[in-house]
Amino acid sequence: MSHLFYQGRGRKPVLDQARGVYMWDKDGKRYLDGSSGAMVCNIGHSNPNVLAAMQRQMEKSTFGYRLHFETEASEKLASKLAALAPGGLDKVFFVSGGSEAVESALKLARQYMNATGQGSRWKVISRQPSYHGSTLGALAVTGYTPLSAPFEPMLRQMPKIPAPRAYLDGRDPRDPASGHHYANMLASAIEAEGPETVAAFIVEPVGGASTGALVPPAGYMERIREICDRYGILMIADEVMTGAGRTGRFLGSDHWNARPDIIVMSKGLGAGYVPLGAMIADARLVEPVLDAGGFAHGYTYAGNPLACAAGLAVVEEIEGQALCANADRMGERLLARLRGLMQKHEVIGDVRGMGLLTAFELMSDRDSKAPLPKGLNAYQRLVDIAYDKGLIVYSRRTRDGIEGDHILVCPPLIVTDDHLDEIIEGLDAALSQFADEIAGTAG
Repeated sequence: MSHLFYQGRGRKPVLDQARGVYMWDKDGKRYLDGSSGAMVCNIGHSNPNVLAAMQRQMEKSTFGYRLHFETEASEKLASKLAALAPGGLDKVFFVSGGSEAVESALKLARQYMNATGQGSRWKVISRQPSYHGSTLGALAVTGYTPLSAPFEPMLRQMPKIPAPRAYLDGRDPRDPASGHHYANMLASAIEAEGPETVAAFIVEPVGGASTGALVPPAGYMERIREICDRYGILMIADEVMTGAGRTGRFLGSDHWNARPDIIVMSKGLGAGYVPLGAMIADARLVEPVLDAGGFAHGYTYAGNPLACAAGLAVVEEIEGQALCANADRMGERLLARLRGLMQKHEVIGDVRGMGLLTAFELMSDRDSKAPLPKGLNAYQRLVDIAYDKGLIVYSRRTRDGIEGDHILVCPPLIVTDDHLDEIIEGLDAALSQFADEIAGTAG
């Protein structure tokens, strides 16, 4: 019997140890972590340099409350992140996770508007589908119905525009006209809501769990930036999943000429070693808020020295091992291998991604893009089959969380060609078994 509970009653083996891209349960079975946990363990498990940095910090102090002390660890990590962020984004606010980082960004956007005489601006537009966190503020900008529906009476839902799913709409994602088509929906939404009421737009540079590694069409991000400037609203880049090298650059938004006003990070920043996240903001937003009385927000573990020491060591590993370049190189190879699986398995209807944030979507018909029957629960069943075979991957419902199925394949950034071979072999075997099960059901 377990005294823990999370989403459901399912039980899993007890974890014994983890090294690099592998994990072992108490029975000695080995698993390849093909999703970096929940797209978290960017530098792999049990990195000795990170563990040593944590040990050094633990020998000095494990906690120093920000109202009582400044800490070297938090200052060093803040300086590092400011140096890696686009010019001007040099103010850092630390948190313990992605939902907290998004909450912080929403509150900063609102307080900036208040501090600059724009108190009528409070709405934050986001996309449907999208995922920005599970706390109530973050959930209000999340477009994933199963997560938000139970809490509707408690939420003040924010306006949504369609995510740029060109592949579902029959549009060419390589054509800037496609990107402009979807970006212009933001301008329409701002006009419909009233420009004087809108504070910000929050966007995942590459879609995460809700859209399955959705890369925006050409021209999308640049047009979004133009629209935000035109209406005087802030652009928030949700880099919780895309940040820390996952897409082949340190930040996902670095792939486009679309500088955000606020960046939120987590997941790969702490890389599974500690709970850690950050909001990185333009100083022009922070200074008026501080002048107006201070940022009315905070968390007990904000800037925790142990977490920041680990985070700094993680970033140094990303730089020292050239893991952004490896993510870019291995990501291209992984996408090519996934497209090879698509040729073999008819159930794969689309392959997409950037760097080592990749996914494939399951469909009953590639031409019509029709999803598999909901009752198959394909997104969960395929993950379970792969897990039994020693491969960990991640999945969600593709279409607003209600139907459709995609599998995220996002191994640690230290992945090698041999690891890719194992991942593809495991997926091939899992897809074959799944196809046999479908055929048996139909029969």
